[in-house]
Parts: sequence; structure tokens; C-alpha cells
Amino acid sequence: MAYSKDSEWRNRSTFVKGRSEIKEFLSDKWKRELDYKLEKRYWCHAKNRIAVRFAYEYRNADGEWFRAHGNENWEFDELGYMTRREASINDIPIQESERVIAIDGPPQTKDNPKWT
Repeated sequence: MAYSKDSEWRNRSTFVKGRSEIKEFLSDKWKRELDYKLEKRYWCHAKNRIAVRFAYEYRNADGEWFRAHGNENWEFDELGYMTRREASINDIPIQESERVIAIDGPPQTKDNPKWT
């Protein structure tokens, strides 16, 4: 696992700490967010910190589609393990026909105004 034993995360309004809580959080997330497709874009870095922008699309169990947009800030220890992750995310309901992140193949979001 890429996270330190005591890594701290904020994802929307959820706070988790430690590898076991992170693993449980991600397992639950991927049970709810189906057909998940993600693109991340590097924003900046300084010392042991990186910031990225991202967009992803998913559907829920009822077949409703969403596009999530956000920013993540990551902090790493001297061994390269992530010690902190802060994610701010907004979900927008979309129709399946409005998806812009490639299901297979190269990204389709470059210069696409729906991405941001």
C-alpha cells in the first residue's frame, strides 16, 4: 500500500486515518461508484507535496451518472509514502450520453470545457 501507517485523509466530509481505514473507505467507495473512470492532471509541487486536479465519472446502483470534479493535495514522508491526502470534490449529475472521459482509449477531456 502506498500510504503511511498513520496516513490521514479527508475526502469530501469524510475523515479517515491509517491504512485499514483507508482500505475500508476505498472498498466502500468503489462499491457505490460503479464503472469509475478517472483522469488526473498535475497542478504543482513543492518539496514533499503535490497538488492535482481531477475529474471522474461513475454511475450508482440505480444507473444514475455523475461527473466529479476536484482538487487533491498530497503530502509524502521521506520514504515516499503518502502521509496526508485532502480532497475537495463536487458531483454533477449527467446523462450517460454526456460522458467525456474515455471508456477505453486515450483521454477525451483535453481542452473539453465539461472537464473543469
